[in-house]
Amino acid sequence: MNRYLIKEVVLDESNQYYDLVITEGVFTSVELSKPQDESGYSRVFEGNGRVAIPGFVESHIHLDKALIADRLPNRSGTLREALEVTAQLKATFTREDVEQRAEQALQMLIKNGTTHVRTHAEFDPIGGFHGFEVIMALKEKYKDFIDIQVVAFPQEGIVKAPGTEELMRQAMEMGADVVGGIPYNDTDFHQHLDIVFALAKEFDKPIDLHQDFADTCDKQTIEMVAKRVIAEGYQGKVSVGHLTSLGDMAPSELQATIRLIQQAGINVMSLPMTDLHLGGRNDKRNVRRALTPIRQLRDGGVNVVLATNNIRNPFTPYGNGDLLQVAMLAVPVAHLGGADDLPSVLPMITTKAAKACGFDNYGIAVGKPGTLVLLETQRYQDLIIDLPRRRLIMKNGQVILEDKCKTESTLPRLN
Repeated sequence: MNRYLIKEVVLDESNQYYDLVITEGVFTSVELSKPQDESGYSRVFEGNGRVAIPGFVESHIHLDKALIADRLPNRSGTLREALEVTAQLKATFTREDVEQRAEQALQMLIKNGTTHVRTHAEFDPIGGFHGFEVIMALKEKYKDFIDIQVVAFPQEGIVKAPGTEELMRQAMEMGADVVGGIPYNDTDFHQHLDIVFALAKEFDKPIDLHQDFADTCDKQTIEMVAKRVIAEGYQGKVSVGHLTSLGDMAPSELQATIRLIQQAGINVMSLPMTDLHLGGRNDKRNVRRALTPIRQLRDGGVNVVLATNNIRNPFTPYGNGDLLQVAMLAVPVAHLGGADDLPSVLPMITTKAAKACGFDNYGIAVGKPGTLVLLETQRYQDLIIDLPRRRLIMKNGQVILEDKCKTESTLPRLN
C-alpha cells in the first residue's frame, strides 16, 4: 500500500505547519504538525515550512494554437490581425503539428504546477476537425498528470460558417466537456446563442463564451447574455472570457451590469497577458489598461479569475505556462497590490478558478485526490510576489516532478 507523509507544510494565511498523509492516492489526514512515527510510510517528504497548494487551475487556454508566433507575425498587434493571421495559419495545421505544439504547451503548464486546465479546442469547415481530435487524445494521454476539460470552440463563428453547428454536435458526442461560443465573431448574435444554449441543454454541459473583447462598450452584449442565462435557468453554469468592454462603461452603468452578471452567476475570466497586448491599440495618449474591471467585479460578488489564454501566438507573443506570472502581471495593472487586495489574487488561479470550471475534486482535504504543489516560499501571503520555484508536484499521490536542485520529471518525452 502506498502511503506518503508530507511534513510541515503551510496551507493557509495562518502559516501554521500541517502534516499531510496520502494513502493510495487520496488525502487521508490533514492535521497540524506533531511528532510521529514515520516507519509506516512508503516515503516521507520534508516540507520544511514551505507552502503547499492543491495546484494551479488554468481556466482558459488554447493549446491547439500555442507556439506559432514566429510563423506569421501579428505586426500591428491588433485583435483584427490576430484573427486574420491565425485563420491563415490554421489552414496549414497538420495533426502532427497540432499534437507536437499542444503537448509541448501542456507540459509547460504541468511543470509550472498547473494541475487542472480548461482548454478551448476549435474546428471549422475549412480548418477541419483534427485539432479537436488531438486535444481529446491528449486529455486521455495526460489524465494521470493533469485534469483536462475540453471546450468545443467555434472560433470562426457558427452562423457565418455553415457546417460548424454540425461539427459542434459531433464534438459534444465525442466527449467535449463544455459548449463554447464567440458571439462577437459571428453575423447573428442571437442565433449564435440559440445554438450554444440548445447544445448545452441537450448534452447537459456548461457554457464558456469569448465575450465582448473590445475597447469600447457600444456593441457589448453581456447584458443580453446574462438575461438569457437567467431566463434559461442556467445560473452558475456560464463563464465568459475577456469581457474587456466593461472597462469603457460609466460607473453607474457598470455597477448595474455587474449586478446583472452576479445575479446570473456568470464566471468572468480575465486574460491580462492577451488583453494588455491587444487592447488600446488605437489610443494615442493615456492608453487604457484594456482589462475587464477585476476589482469592481470582485467587489460586486462576481467570481472573477485569471487565466493565460494563449502562449506565444498572434494573440499573445510570449508566455511560458506559468500562472504565477499571469497573476503577478495582474497585480499592478488591476491595482491588486494593496494590503486588502493582494490576498484575493491567489484564489483567482486556485479555488475560484476551480469553482468557475466545476472541478469539484479540488483541494487539500480528507477524501480529496492527493494532488498538491509544494512551493519554495514559507509565507502564504507572499506566494504570488515571491514567484517561487516548484519543489514538488504530486497528482493523485504520484510524484510528477521533484526538484532536488536538479529537476526530475516523470512526464512522457516529447517527440
